[in-house]
Amino acid sequence: MTALATETNASVKPPRIGLLDTARGVALLAMATYHFTWDMEFMGYLAPGTAETGWLKLYARAIASTFLFIVGVSLVLANTPEIRWRSFWKRFAMIAAAALAISVVTRFVFPGEWIFFGILHCIAVLSLLGLVFLRLPLPVTIAATAALTVAWVVDTWIDPDLLRSPIFNPRYLAWIGLAQMPQRSNDYVPIFPWAVPFLLGMTATLIAMRTRILERLAKLGTGSSLPAKAGRHSLAFYLIHQPVLIAIAYGLFVIVPPEKPNPVETYLKQCNASCIMQEGEAICRSFCQCTLDKLQAQNLFAEFQSGTVKPDDGRILALASECSANTQ
Repeated sequence: MTALATETNASVKPPRIGLLDTARGVALLAMATYHFTWDMEFMGYLAPGTAETGWLKLYARAIASTFLFIVGVSLVLANTPEIRWRSFWKRFAMIAAAALAISVVTRFVFPGEWIFFGILHCIAVLSLLGLVFLRLPLPVTIAATAALTVAWVVDTWIDPDLLRSPIFNPRYLAWIGLAQMPQRSNDYVPIFPWAVPFLLGMTATLIAMRTRILERLAKLGTGSSLPAKAGRHSLAFYLIHQPVLIAIAYGLFVIVPPEKPNPVETYLKQCNASCIMQEGEAICRSFCQCTLDKLQAQNLFAEFQSGTVKPDDGRILALASECSANTQ
């Protein structure tokens, strides 16, 4: 009798959970606060690298993880007891079109750091992968989620180079997430490791559907709050909020221009922000200070900062190589 009841719970349409809209809306509002920090940095009010280091870096990752977890939950709820193909493809087309539009716009606005695989690109691809897991037995989904979680732990805390290869460095492969040194981007959210929170959301929901947890969650809130309303229009919010925030930041820039930053501090911040993506903070501080000293000693600092001397210049590569060897 218990087994029959469990199977029945897993095969009926789940209730609408207003709390999920609220959680999505809170994640969107948190994302907007982080993006405004990035905008203020871009306009010169904050030191370069501020939004990519320290607690703000952790804040950004927590927001993205929460959002992708909710995407996994929503995919299961929206396609149970059967996949709603028309609704799925309509939503997928909207996300894919928005992702393409962001790539095109940023390619012209930020040619050196354009968004070739951001969060919307990731959601689009994970949604397709999610359909596969919806058709697989639950133990397979649990096993895949556990395996990817272990891989993330190894990559983050044990050996960052174990799973990575320079083969994946080009943009057409960097979206997988196994690049040793991916191309710079203002929003880089590859499949690995960001499939982990998505699959955790799917797995948690698939397990919850075999209990009465969803019914209890449905009673906790109707989803009538302001965050819930934002959560029900997440794609529109995502596309609109950043142009609005940039306009606000630009208005401040025109009215109250920021002070010109110290070029040495700017260089160290930018160097550390880029380096920390691949190395530890202590190594990066030593490496960046070393390159700064050598640039100044060779009278290359001003030219390098102005862009007259490019990063691929032989002199820059030589001093970077020397500093890298000295800090290992």
